[in-house]
Amino acid sequence: MQTRQRLCILGATGSVGMNTLEVVALHPERFEVFALSARRRIDDLAALCERWQPRLAVVETAAQAKQLRERLGQSALRTEVLHGAAALVDVAAHPEVDTVMAAIVGAAGLAPCLAAARAGKRLLLANKEALVVGGELFMRSVRDGGATLLPIDSEHSAIFQCLPAERASWPQRIDHIVLTASGGPFLERDPTSLQHVTPDEACAHPNWVMGRKISVDSATMMNKALEVIEARWLFALQPEQIRIVIHPQSIVHSMVVCRDQSVLAQMGTPDMKVPIACGLAWPERIDSGASRLDFAALRALTFEAPDARRFPGLALAYDCLRAAPGATNVLNAANEVAVGAFLDRAVPFPAIHAVNAATLEQMAGDFGAQDTLEDLLALDERARALARRHVRRLAA
Repeated sequence: MQTRQRLCILGATGSVGMNTLEVVALHPERFEVFALSARRRIDDLAALCERWQPRLAVVETAAQAKQLRERLGQSALRTEVLHGAAALVDVAAHPEVDTVMAAIVGAAGLAPCLAAARAGKRLLLANKEALVVGGELFMRSVRDGGATLLPIDSEHSAIFQCLPAERASWPQRIDHIVLTASGGPFLERDPTSLQHVTPDEACAHPNWVMGRKISVDSATMMNKALEVIEARWLFALQPEQIRIVIHPQSIVHSMVVCRDQSVLAQMGTPDMKVPIACGLAWPERIDSGASRLDFAALRALTFEAPDARRFPGLALAYDCLRAAPGATNVLNAANEVAVGAFLDRAVPFPAIHAVNAATLEQMAGDFGAQDTLEDLLALDERARALARRHVRRLAA
């Protein structure tokens, strides 16, 4: 009888976490939910604990832990409730956990990702920041810990699926990769009108259902900028080997252009359950629950170059990859602050790029060592503090 994989789902109440549980529900013979975490949605987490009966549940604060225990009542006898950043690290590296779904949004997910990598887990990476903030340290931890790293972002999963299992052959095989982007909700909108868009408009993605932060990143295409940085580390590529095209239909999820100019593409309906199922079962394939792609119903698949005026943040990713180590960390920190300020209606939409660019410019040459988690987090905090000052200036 096949032993079930014991899963730790970090960020269980977010869109990736919930989609993961939908896939897991289709395969109770293969998977067991061992641990769940959430940052804010305590009632949602309580409902998941009642449904899945995990051994461990992790929240951010002691007050939330108390609330969750009270909400669970007698069922809390099955689920031990923990809280704090250290608890996230502990569950990610727990000896009884086989697979970690890393779906925490933001730099807060870096420490548990590193812990899972060092503990040699099967690590399903949906947290961009592990690579954007700590690329070299994170990849070294994966190698040293003997972890199995499987990308969950649809674009990076697509690239991974187009490549052979032998990573050593990748440099000889790849000419370049092409990351596809939907273009978000403002693809056809006059850039001069973006000063007045609302958070709800920015979060109304035409193809994907995502959290608010990543939805805004899609509207600015900062999500694609961050994916360029991720791809550099995941596939050991040079910046010039990573290209972007706008593909509004979101059917082709990304492509590998081989040395002989053959193009390998991964296609499917725009549903996160597909890359999640791929990561959970790899190298096997299992039912994801996603709808089938109906080729007869496809009117057209179109591709175009991104407009630098409409999406100025894309250039920042390439600038950061060519800059000193730490630049990508600063970009990520500034962007999280700027997006948060926009969602709080403190600054207009174009201010997101202004904060990112100003923070990078002011911190150039002041990145310091990036050899430890403490180094990364210290730089992250310095960048956030400076970005908050820029936000206050723009909001005045």
